[in-house]
Order: sequence, then C-alpha cells, then structure tokens
Amino acid sequence: MIKKQVTKILVPLDGSKNSRRGLEMAISVARQFGATITGVYSINAPPHSEFRGVGSVQESLNDEIKKFMDEAKVLAAQNGIVFKEKMMRGDVGYNIVKLAQNKKEKFNLIVIGSRGRGSVKEMFFGSVSNYVIHAAKIPVLIVK
Repeated sequence: MIKKQVTKILVPLDGSKNSRRGLEMAISVARQFGATITGVYSINAPPHSEFRGVGSVQESLNDEIKKFMDEAKVLAAQNGIVFKEKMMRGDVGYNIVKLAQNKKEKFNLIVIGSRGRGSVKEMFFGSVSNYVIHAAKIPVLIVK
C-alpha cells in the first residue's frame, strides 16, 4: 500500500502554453488523489526597476496575470478541483522553491511546464524548471 498521498500541488504559472499544459497535468493528478492546487505567478522583478514609476505598465501586467489566474481557477473548478492563487515578486525559481518548502503549506508535489527552444536547446529544461528540479526537496513533475 502506498503511504505517501498527494494532497497539495504547487503549479507555477506564467501565462504560456507550457504552463497551461502543466496546469492541465496537475488537474489530472489532483483528480486522482483528491488534491488541491495552488497556482503561483512569480514576477521576475529586480528590486530597483526602471519601470517603478510607470503605473500603466504595472496595471497592465496585473490585469494580464489576473485574467490568466481566473482562467486557471475556472478550469480547475470545471474539473472539481479547489484552486488557490498566489502572486510573488523576485527571482522566479527561488520563489517557487521557497514556497514549496514552506512548512505551513505542506506541498507534496510541484508540477511545472518546461520550455525547450531550438533543436539543441530542446534537450535541456528551461532555466526555471532546471533550478526547481535541483533545488526543491519535494517531487517535481516536468511537463513538456
């Protein structure tokens, strides 16, 4: 008998087709285990951005993120899955791993979409997913 159950899944989202495929796989896994999903959108924002004072750029980005997270929430709900959302700023890979290892959250699995670009680069994971699989202390499922 398997003792380890998947109850909480972390899914990094960035609005791309690859992250959508990751979400779809997470929904499939969550349905099998009755797990919940937390979608995290991490904005790679340096501490001192030249766009700091440009409100319209920030507003547009927030609107785009909200739209994508709402679509993810609807897709999960259509499949009977509870979906929570989180937004973070800073280094994307680091934020994902930090959240995954948060003792309060108790995530059992990270499901992340990966991008392969070009014929040579398709053999390698994207930089964020590569960082996550090496730094995370919980299982990581890469969806390509």
